[in-house]
Amino acid sequence: MDNVITSELKDTLRKERYYVLILAAIQVVHIMDFVIMMPLGPRFMRVFQISPVEFSTLVSAYTFSAGIVGFLGALYADHFDRKTFLLFNFTGFIVGTYLCGISTNFTTLLIARIVAGAFGGILNACVLSLVADLIPFERRGSAMGVVMSAFSVSSVVGIPIGLYIANIFDWHWSFYFICILGVIFWIMSYFILPHVHARVEKKSFKDNLNNFKHILVQKDYLMSFLLTSTLGFGIFMVIPFISPYMVRNVGLLESELPFIYLFGGMCTIITARIVGKLCDKVGSFKVFRTVAIISVLPIYFMTNLPPVPLWLALISTTTFTMFGSSRFIPAMTLVSAVVKPQDRGTFMSLENSARQLSSGAASQLAGLIIGATAAGTLTNYNVVGYICITATLFAIWFAYRIKTEFNLR
Repeated sequence: MDNVITSELKDTLRKERYYVLILAAIQVVHIMDFVIMMPLGPRFMRVFQISPVEFSTLVSAYTFSAGIVGFLGALYADHFDRKTFLLFNFTGFIVGTYLCGISTNFTTLLIARIVAGAFGGILNACVLSLVADLIPFERRGSAMGVVMSAFSVSSVVGIPIGLYIANIFDWHWSFYFICILGVIFWIMSYFILPHVHARVEKKSFKDNLNNFKHILVQKDYLMSFLLTSTLGFGIFMVIPFISPYMVRNVGLLESELPFIYLFGGMCTIITARIVGKLCDKVGSFKVFRTVAIISVLPIYFMTNLPPVPLWLALISTTTFTMFGSSRFIPAMTLVSAVVKPQDRGTFMSLENSARQLSSGAASQLAGLIIGATAAGTLTNYNVVGYICITATLFAIWFAYRIKTEFNLR
């Protein structure tokens, strides 16, 4: 009997590993498309002759689009088969990324970013919903760690390759490369992922609106939205201008920018797995509080960095990436414990929308705060760092409220 149980458990764990890996692969492609804009920032600012505000508009266009469309998608997120909904949005995302590749100026690229964001934002919510649907809570922290380490994998493999392609050919081919990966992982998703039916009964538009309202008025859900939105707002005050700041203020060459993402990603792959396992063993809140407090130091140092050698700049950016991104793993694990299974698709879509909108607002606000001198160096980057630190402290308080309400570790 024990052998049968062990065999069944092994089979279950094997399937779960396949599901997590393909969902992580989708996240890699999705995040590559979003993050590639940042290291290409100096190039866009030079080629299109745009200001910091206009560049932040390119970045925030994606997140604003993802947030707005995500709210609309949340009305029906729980009324479609999860796999079908994911593949539909994955298709739209690939098309949007292709439009980025064929863009010829600031306006066409801006429109393409809006299209990619419209599908990419919901795609992210689909992935997180499937993780929660397919992986039991006792193993979900580790699964979240793998899926959310997609940022690190993108940084280690995808972004350096994308920048290398941009240097050899031009920036258009960076997006074509992402499209090719997207098609490959779409095919794999079709054959590997199972169908997950959130609801069987059909709902009218009015019923969907009532369900939407039901989720929005729940205090526990709102606290979860505040937690992840505050984290997203803080981090995206800083992230869009890392590359321009490192080139214009710290003195790095554009050809050295891939090292930022390479080293930051490699270290975060390791820390993300550790943080995910610690969430299951120690408790998500304890891990979040510790990582969030530690993250304050690299945020401060990186946003106040003077001209320094490459190795010192890499230490600063790598520690920022490690601890800044690792905070989201325990945060999302906490949030996943709050939502009821029948609300998960709608909740994740709303959560993703709120986080995307807050990230877009942060990027746009950062573009207004950051200026440029006559020599081209950026000003007030330290100010956005202080805002990020303040947001981190608020996020710790929101996480504590969730932990207390649900008696979580």
